[in-house]
Amino acid sequence: MVKNDTTNGVTAPLQPLVRALRQLLRPLVRLLLAHGMTHPFIANLLKTVFVKVTANEFHIEGKAQTDSRISMLTGIHRKEVKRLRQTVAERETPPANVSLGAELVARWIGMPEYMDTRGRPRPLARLARDGHELSFEELVQSVSKDIRSRVVLDEWLRLGVAHLDAEDRVCLNVEAFVPKHGFDEKAYYFGQNLHDHLAASVHNLASGSPPFLDRSVHYDRLTPESVATLGELAERLGMDALQAINREAMRLQRQDADGKNAGHRMNFGVYFFSATTAESDPEKEAPND
Repeated sequence: MVKNDTTNGVTAPLQPLVRALRQLLRPLVRLLLAHGMTHPFIANLLKTVFVKVTANEFHIEGKAQTDSRISMLTGIHRKEVKRLRQTVAERETPPANVSLGAELVARWIGMPEYMDTRGRPRPLARLARDGHELSFEELVQSVSKDIRSRVVLDEWLRLGVAHLDAEDRVCLNVEAFVPKHGFDEKAYYFGQNLHDHLAASVHNLASGSPPFLDRSVHYDRLTPESVATLGELAERLGMDALQAINREAMRLQRQDADGKNAGHRMNFGVYFFSATTAESDPEKEAPND
């Protein structure tokens, strides 16, 4: 009889996945500790997610998904499974100003009339009555006639999405739309973007076909000055790519508006990260007292 080679209850072939999980969880745990979230709280949250995912995605066709089967797959006690299945999950809806803000930004950086000759978003007069052909007020009204442009502008100034120039025009900050301020808004994009990136990677790791785009370029043995140079290049090229995708997505969305199969979504993003080699060591620990 051949025994499985196990470590901490995990079979040997899965050890590379365990090492990957340990590495990707480190920055998340750092965030949780910084915001006072303890292990018992996260453990309970993780149990809820285990139960919900198992109930919704790991059922056998033609058979009811029982508490006993979920308990067997997850290792969570059947009584606890029953309690968690009866818990109503919170709706994962964005903060009220995120949906409107995202569409406004998409139009500002995607419609030719709002772009200058270099392909950057034009500064806009605050109000249409100022006599300018384009205005921030008209932009807001093109998306929603129920919200005053002044309300949107005040919120964008608070979040750092936009600023006013010397001529009192509204200028979109090039890094929009991830607000500099506003924890709720940043947390929403944190969850959405990392979910989609992780979902794409999980699909690829499971040999899903066709694979999703998931590529990166990584180098070490660089000086801080070289990293800064690469960071500036990545931001410039990344913004070019985002704006190009945004323009084409906006065109296709208008084309597909009345389509019977227009029930799909997409997410394309870029990121840049740097750290010292020591900071990136997943096994680095502070010395004991």
